[in-house]
Amino acid sequence: MHAYFLGPGHVAVFPILLAIIVWLFYCFGVICLQRQGRTWSGWRTLSFAVGIVLIVVAFMPPVSSFAHQDLRGHMLQHLLLGMFAPLGLVFGAPGTLVLRTIPIDTARVLVRLLATRFMRVLTHPITAALLDIGGMYVLYLTSFFALSQTSPWVHTWLHLHFILSGYLFTWAIAGPDSAPHRPTLRLRLVVLFIAMAAHAGLAKIMYGFGYPHGLGYARTEIESAAQWMYYGGDLAEVLLAVAFCRVWFRHRKRLQAQAYSHQPLVYGLTRTG
Repeated sequence: MHAYFLGPGHVAVFPILLAIIVWLFYCFGVICLQRQGRTWSGWRTLSFAVGIVLIVVAFMPPVSSFAHQDLRGHMLQHLLLGMFAPLGLVFGAPGTLVLRTIPIDTARVLVRLLATRFMRVLTHPITAALLDIGGMYVLYLTSFFALSQTSPWVHTWLHLHFILSGYLFTWAIAGPDSAPHRPTLRLRLVVLFIAMAAHAGLAKIMYGFGYPHGLGYARTEIESAAQWMYYGGDLAEVLLAVAFCRVWFRHRKRLQAQAYSHQPLVYGLTRTG
């Protein structure tokens, strides 16, 4: 297990195989829809494929070797797994694909599960931000990062946390999959701005105070890694903000269409187009 995740030059076999299996299931779902005569967006398939590719790249040399030897490599891996790959995965709309391909009774059970209080709390933007951005504060400002470098199990769970928390946060803010009782767009926007500020703040703390401590990293290496976090995180968050704006505009367009459809007819004139 240690060699899979920590050894320089090694390929992390298990997460790569898992990513490929997820991709195969996604393709199987698309094929099932097509056999039913239903369409699925090629852009969504491409988006999901990009997310899978980024995960695979993050676990293969040279990225995995770089991450083992240098804090900047770790930061690159963190950005790929926790910020950029989730963008591709979320906007591939796998939840929608699952609901369209599974039997109706099973889909209803899944929808009821998503409507439970536990899932509503877990998928709330504030919870997602705490798990994602808050988790980074715990990782880099405490001894947890040092533990992750010595324990293969902690290292494995750290990577898994990057992917899952990044996915959850991206979906909670701008995910295309519908779900019951989603918070308002205004609340999601506020949480996004706070999360962006918190992520940038963490990078500045690392740069200014030399975190993480106790691992023998040169100060210049830490500062460089913090800059990667700052600017790489900015890029990912800008992409997420653009996706959120698209969700907002679509929502406004639907509201306008609904308002127009309920307008009373005047002097017997009918609406067209």
